[in-house]
Amino acid sequence: MNYWKYQDIQDTLKREKPHSAATLQGENKHNPIHTNAKGYHDYITSYSLFAIPNCCQSAEEGANMAVDKRGRKLPKGIRQRSNRFEGRFTYQYKEYSVHGKTITETQKKMTELKYKLEHGVFVEKKKITLSDWHKTWLEEYKKNRVKIGTYNNYQKYYESIIRDRLGGKCITDIRGEHIQKLYNDLVKEGYALSSIKIVSAVLNGCFQQALRNGLIERNPVKLAELPRQTGKKVRQAMTKEQQALFMEYAKESYLYNFFAVMLRTGMRNGEMRGLKYTDIDRKNNVIHVQRTLKYIEGQGYMEDTPKTRTSKRDIPLTAATVQLLDAQKKYWGFKVEKMDRYLFCNEKGEPLSRERVQAEIERIIKRIRAAGYEFDRITPHIFRHTFATRAIEAGMQPQVLKTILGHSSLAMTMDLYSHVLPDTKAEEMEKIANVF
Repeated sequence: MNYWKYQDIQDTLKREKPHSAATLQGENKHNPIHTNAKGYHDYITSYSLFAIPNCCQSAEEGANMAVDKRGRKLPKGIRQRSNRFEGRFTYQYKEYSVHGKTITETQKKMTELKYKLEHGVFVEKKKITLSDWHKTWLEEYKKNRVKIGTYNNYQKYYESIIRDRLGGKCITDIRGEHIQKLYNDLVKEGYALSSIKIVSAVLNGCFQQALRNGLIERNPVKLAELPRQTGKKVRQAMTKEQQALFMEYAKESYLYNFFAVMLRTGMRNGEMRGLKYTDIDRKNNVIHVQRTLKYIEGQGYMEDTPKTRTSKRDIPLTAATVQLLDAQKKYWGFKVEKMDRYLFCNEKGEPLSRERVQAEIERIIKRIRAAGYEFDRITPHIFRHTFATRAIEAGMQPQVLKTILGHSSLAMTMDLYSHVLPDTKAEEMEKIANVF
């Protein structure tokens, strides 16, 4: 389109189009845009997708025309940014930009924005900081849709990692490189990949909702790459000898029954601490796992549903497990079953904390080392892996083990089978030695 044809179209539009937002609204109270739908359509159509009007001159005017990744010249005002395009122009001495997946989409957005600016119907997006938007996102979009534990994790990770780094920035100003720098900095500071993934999930949720709400043009988290896993995490479990040694030195501990039941059921730490006497079904001879216990800063201990949907499960009771549970019921001398207290608690009947369980494990290990044995540091989760390892060694079928552990997929259970202890592998190899 040459300039003179374009100017003729401009002159025609000036005679036919409305001159203000008030005119738009005045002609049709019910549908102001519909009143001038034809005029708007003609404007958009006539306004060449390959031309920028005089009143909206490109921010790059006077400079060489930009090219795309293939070296092809781009229309004035258009630049390629990664896999997207950015369109920039100036209107009344103020610069505006839009983004699109294609050149055509970007040019259309430039045209539409120009139309809104000329007719006074453009509403500039409010400058919202990430901290302000994160608060809104949590309260309005997450609070009643996720578990209490998940909600508090989102809050914890934002407060401890994200806020001081990006919280003061406007969400419209945060770009992919800001997110990438955050990831890189966390790697340098020694954060585990699992923690960085949670940070990424929090940010992605925030920005994705902001995108749906029209507050931003694109989600910057999609433009950053998570760091690579440096090495697959090895699932640790106690050997039979370590297991026997630990339980021998744990006999004098007030948490002996706690550790023994974990080893025989594979229950998670939070599930064990949230177990009540009423969850012990002697009629059907099962433990009903139906809650986990969590500590929320400023709120105290709270009950939450188990980790996943499949985590709510029944675990068959063995005779040995029944004896341990009965012994624990009487351990502190109060009627646990009538008071509906947690079965595993402290001397005051109060819930056990994660820290207290870990501290007791370390106290026992200290005694083991003092006796002249080598013993690596372990966590409560090691008891769960140890149960799974013993079950695999005994020949338990994967599908059965999946149900007892409460895994959400069989793949998780099969991953355990690939980490069976070396001594067990050697034993199995000996069984087939004479076959060849």
